Amino acid sequence: MLKNIAVLITCCFGFILTAQEQDSLSFKNGIEKPSILSTHHFGIFSSRINSNFKLAPNKNPSLTFTSVSGNNFHPFVETYIPKDPEVRKEQSKLLWYHRNFHFENQETTPADYMNIVIDAIIKEFRFGINIPLNKKNELDITLRSYLITKGKYPFSLFTGDESIEWFHSNIMGGEDPYGRRYYGLNQVNFKYQDRNGNTLELNNNDFFLGGIELNHHYYPSFSINKTKNIYINFGSHLGINTSKFNSSIDFGLSANAIKKIEIKNNYEFNAGLGLNVLRKNIINFKEVIDLGNNRYLGTLDADFEIAKFTKRKNYNAFSVNYQIQSSYNQREESDYYRMIGKWEEINGGWQHGFETLYKNLSFWTFMYTYGRPNLTLSVYFIEDFRVNNAPDFQTGISLKLPIFK
Repeated sequence: MLKNIAVLITCCFGFILTAQEQDSLSFKNGIEKPSILSTHHFGIFSSRINSNFKLAPNKNPSLTFTSVSGNNFHPFVETYIPKDPEVRKEQSKLLWYHRNFHFENQETTPADYMNIVIDAIIKEFRFGINIPLNKKNELDITLRSYLITKGKYPFSLFTGDESIEWFHSNIMGGEDPYGRRYYGLNQVNFKYQDRNGNTLELNNNDFFLGGIELNHHYYPSFSINKTKNIYINFGSHLGINTSKFNSSIDFGLSANAIKKIEIKNNYEFNAGLGLNVLRKNIINFKEVIDLGNNRYLGTLDADFEIAKFTKRKNYNAFSVNYQIQSSYNQREESDYYRMIGKWEEINGGWQHGFETLYKNLSFWTFMYTYGRPNLTLSVYFIEDFRVNNAPDFQTGISLKLPIFK
């Protein structure tokens, strides 16, 4: 009799603990990550897609505010792209730094010409509202804006020139590896001339509205949701770009998969994989700056998160995200372009302003998130291990608040 009672009490106690644990974890919805898009000096003028690693629509509408700071630096560099197929063929046999075709006369050696110099701290501010439509659909509306600054203390504590060059000089990279000190710290020099002769130029404290983004996500029901704890969602994305340099509309599609694993002692592991493609400038409202002749931007995202839940129904989560994006310019041009810059004065990277436009861009993001039912706070930093300096280093903070609960 006592044995049966003990078994009954144990079962009841286990059920209570399980119910409490499920209730405490119910508000966490997959990987609740904010926008971690880079402050790329071309990307800020288009509506890129941020992967969505949630399991289902949120139960209530929510507001999100995100503030980002990124250090972008590219010394002045000029690029010539020969138009003659024979010249292209001849130059493609040489390494890019040995190419020496002459371009003094457009009649004898026709070539497209571009130049660029980027030196600024780009700050992004996003304000978004998430609206659940039903159990399988939700709508995100986001307004994004940008501020161009010199990045002096204390407003750019981690992304300012002094911090980055102190790191290079004392920890890794060496003395002035990319020419920031050579050109001068805490400067704004943001200018780009495209192949059509149009010029984009921004100055210190310039502020502009980048655009409005409408993101619809659909969460279908599959048997693997319950049997394998694997969830899939699909997105359609419409971006209305409002800057004077790129007044246009973008459209994109995305697909995301999330694997959820519950671990003992109130731990949870989530892995997400996202794939999206954006068609830039599907409609132009007026003549725009050529921000890359690759009209499609494809992105692959992989995210791994470990979360620990507390007895107070809160959680602490750490995640690592790897993102790779296709190039802004058509890569075949890199076979025959010629770049000219101050390669003797700068230790390295003088060519990055154009070279990186022809390469896939990759970033690593390291994020900490504190969550509870009525608030989610995330802080993160992005490091560019391929040294594309677009940006070199980026930090962000995001606050999410549910409304109408």
